[in-house]
Amino acid sequence: QVQLVESGGGLVQAGGSLRLSCAASGRTFSFYAMGWFRQAPGKEREFVAAITWSGMSTYYADSVKGRFTISRDTAKNTVYLQMNTLKPDDTAVYYCAVRRTIGVLYFEKWYDYWGQGTQVTVSS
Repeated sequence: QVQLVESGGGLVQAGGSLRLSCAASGRTFSFYAMGWFRQAPGKEREFVAAITWSGMSTYYADSVKGRFTISRDTAKNTVYLQMNTLKPDDTAVYYCAVRRTIGVLYFEKWYDYWGQGTQVTVSS
């Protein structure tokens, strides 16, 4: 089993920054990758970013490229999402997730474990 706990969400003005953290515990040695997804009110959950646990590869949604950066600290079993130049459209609940097996990282159905989510609100 794997447990994920997100933190770092909050209220920020447009143009501001936040850094989300996701701490993993449990069978972390079995990770292939970790990802961030978000769900805005009335919308489906969507992919934001992902990183392989080796750190060799990162992936981003077009809507966040150049503004968000995903990273991980294997010693702390933690993945981060640095979010800069935030926009009101970034307002959502952000979830981190773990995929155990090698494969595509853009689709939530392939992830095995999920955190409880953290709210990010960007005011205009």
